[in-house]
Amino acid sequence: MAISFTNRSADVEIMDDLLCEGEVVDQTLRELDFINHWLGGNAVTLQALALVWNGIPKDKAIAIADLGCGSGEMLRIISAIALKQKRKVELIGVDANPNITQFATDHSKGFKNIQFFAHNVFEEPFKSQRFDIVLATLFTHHFSNEELVALLKQIRAKTKHAIIINDIHRHPLAYYSIKWLTQLFSKSAMVKFDAPLSVMRAFTKNEWIFILKEAGIENYSLRWRWAFRWQLIIHP
Repeated sequence: MAISFTNRSADVEIMDDLLCEGEVVDQTLRELDFINHWLGGNAVTLQALALVWNGIPKDKAIAIADLGCGSGEMLRIISAIALKQKRKVELIGVDANPNITQFATDHSKGFKNIQFFAHNVFEEPFKSQRFDIVLATLFTHHFSNEELVALLKQIRAKTKHAIIINDIHRHPLAYYSIKWLTQLFSKSAMVKFDAPLSVMRAFTKNEWIFILKEAGIENYSLRWRWAFRWQLIIHP
């Protein structure tokens, strides 16, 4: 049966099971770090972050939250960059799966400015926290349009400088490329299943524009970046 790319898929990824644990999760996190590094995914977030914090005085401490933080790799990279630039940053990783935040904590020892919390972004205590910058890499496609509108409204109210979203462009080439690559090279059943499904759950440009309008967000930049990523910077 032919695959339709017209609408976002509502199918559930294995990663969405907040009880998943063990080596299948650990292997998946390792492979996601590899994919983000070699396919340029990390650069999409880091380029946007550079644009934002270049407008913030270096002597000002910056609190940055990474939603759906995975292994914590993005925060470790940011910590290293901040150290080189002599910036003071407080880095908070958030994921609803405690097994993932434990993995991130175990792999971030020695980074005193990074903390990880197993929080649901729609519940306390996350809702009461405030940040200067919020990051969301490969996170937003896990939500329905309605959930995402509510989440953007909530995050916008708690963020001072910018919300940086890095997520997938739903496109046939993106789908078949990642499906082929993961089938050939992945050792994770979760990655093989979730990676192509993530593309089907992701966004077209018009869908992002609609979601942002529904959330009442007008001050933003939305750019396409390689490989099939949307770089969205929202200025609250």
